[in-house]
Amino acid sequence: MTNAKKPMSLTTRVIIGMVAGILTGFAIRGLFAENGFVDAYIVNGLFEVGGQIFIASLKMLVVPLVFVSLVCGTSSLKDVTTLGRLGGKTVLFYVATTAVAITLALTMGTLFQPGQGADLTAASTFASAEAPSLGQVIIDMFPTNPISAMAEGKTLQVIVFAVLFGIAISAAGEPGERIAAMFRDLNDVIMKLVALLMNIAPFGVFFLMAKLFTGLGLSAIFNLAEYFLVLTATLLLHGLVTYSVLLKSFTGLSPLTFLKKMEDAIMFAFSTASSNATIPVTMETAQNRLGVDNRVSSFTIPLGATINMDGTAIMQGVATAFIAQAFNIDLTMGDYLTVILTATIASIGTAGVPGVGLIMLAMVLNQVGLPLEGIALIMGVDRLLDMIRTAVNITGDSAVTCIVAKSEGSLDIEKFNDPAAGQKEETVELVRT
Repeated sequence: MTNAKKPMSLTTRVIIGMVAGILTGFAIRGLFAENGFVDAYIVNGLFEVGGQIFIASLKMLVVPLVFVSLVCGTSSLKDVTTLGRLGGKTVLFYVATTAVAITLALTMGTLFQPGQGADLTAASTFASAEAPSLGQVIIDMFPTNPISAMAEGKTLQVIVFAVLFGIAISAAGEPGERIAAMFRDLNDVIMKLVALLMNIAPFGVFFLMAKLFTGLGLSAIFNLAEYFLVLTATLLLHGLVTYSVLLKSFTGLSPLTFLKKMEDAIMFAFSTASSNATIPVTMETAQNRLGVDNRVSSFTIPLGATINMDGTAIMQGVATAFIAQAFNIDLTMGDYLTVILTATIASIGTAGVPGVGLIMLAMVLNQVGLPLEGIALIMGVDRLLDMIRTAVNITGDSAVTCIVAKSEGSLDIEKFNDPAAGQKEETVELVRT
């Protein structure tokens, strides 16, 4: 009699890939720092190509997944007022959590004074791209060409078109039913494609981590240790405490169960530093692990990846306090309120891609008259912090999704509480027997 060895979970395999990548990166940095062959063919060859293919594969799924899932969810609504109620709740929670995040960040920044005595002599100039106005963000939500919006990956425009298309399907009667059935089949196929991609994730995560930590110098973290620690602590506080309190208060569900089931999505977000690239994994987690109905998750997750940037807002709050202290500039209560309002609006207009938070930070600094040169001081550690705040962003998206789904009666409580729920989705049989 033979005992079948239980396969490792996706979470375990991704952790192994992440740790192996970090150790490999540090080893290459220490042993082959001046080796041209290793740099050209391993670091900028194998690691760069492998990591970028993984990111591209994730992004490849975003538009079809968002469009098809949202059309399925919207077309299943028999009453259009349900969509308005769903959208209102979602946006309200996203804006509220972002306001809490930036308030918490400013409080921590003021309390711990990370910029006190900072050395600004190494600060270089930072060229800031112009941030869009709130009015322009609203205008840009509506596509003039939906095909072009899909090709360019403009998530908000895809969401708007998908919602309108889904409403039209729902109102079209029998022809609409036939189209809806086709989209439901497409959605099942795309979710299988997501599961297939998740099986190669450990290799993609390894390449990304190895490439990043080959070039990431610890000296930058040591020089900005206090800023790094204050920002990291604030992100963890918001991600672990704020969302847990909200989830428990509005749903009565266990925050520990929620966080345990979020492991895969959190690690994907950490390794990619992109909320948009993580959408397929976040949606798969919400539906199959947390028990959220597709009609809710197909709307809240893509919208959250676009407008719910709590981690980015926290960075803007702590960075603003840090730069003000470093330049010995005192901010008034009015300035702090301006930062809260501006950072909340800026986070809504922030695209879910790596590094864009620095551009939006320039918008916040301009509002309170702080020098943009300060941004150059924190750029050395921003890539690593970007990974942490992206993990916080998608955790917030999923927490709000569970809250909204529970209020709409669209959350399977039994599936949420089942530790094994969704585990079978991690494997895909390519050969039928």
